[in-house]
Amino acid sequence: MVTLKKYDLTGKVLGEVKLDDELLIGEVRQQSIKDYLVALRANARQWSAHTKTRREVSHSKQKPHPQKGTGRARQGSLASPQYKGGGRVFGPRAKFDQHVRINKKERRGAIRQLLVEKIREDKLHVLEWDSSFDQPKTKTVAAFLEQTQLAGKRVLFLRRPNEGSDEKMLNSKDAFALSIRNIPRTDFRMLQNINGYDLAITHEVVLFSESVDELVLMLKGGA
Repeated sequence: MVTLKKYDLTGKVLGEVKLDDELLIGEVRQQSIKDYLVALRANARQWSAHTKTRREVSHSKQKPHPQKGTGRARQGSLASPQYKGGGRVFGPRAKFDQHVRINKKERRGAIRQLLVEKIREDKLHVLEWDSSFDQPKTKTVAAFLEQTQLAGKRVLFLRRPNEGSDEKMLNSKDAFALSIRNIPRTDFRMLQNINGYDLAITHEVVLFSESVDELVLMLKGGA
């Protein structure tokens, strides 16, 4: 049986959340996780950087100087890369259809494995949600991080949206999300929207108590 510490917003330990050991059984190869993260980062690229070759730049076709008689090396065109405004050699070119397909089963397995590693390393904590928290309170959240010794670390807060609510509205107007905007190295995500990169770069994960059931479902491989 694995236990997760449960805190309130003051940083006081309220109790423990227990998870069955069976939820942590099963390993995903590290190479699969690496492939997933590499694909995720590659798909985030715009692939829009584009430079012109000497054939594409707009320049006069006149020779820079006479071929002979000057003692200088012969030059054939102002579009050559050694001249200012000339074409680039081996410069970046815009690419299209560079999307790397990520298998759904592979993606779920990688996210699950990264969550399991956080649990095993005791880096996943549970926060009891206070329904009275209806306005941004940065000092309250900062005090919570100090009390739980999470201040200065990269912390990812996870929460599921309320049923029947617009997810985008919650992301932009949720009081807690607004509270951590000015706290460095903190981030806020909806649980079902997390990706492996978010989990890989974070040091500690704080899960809202209302999302524990959804976490169990993800560990079972059903989300």
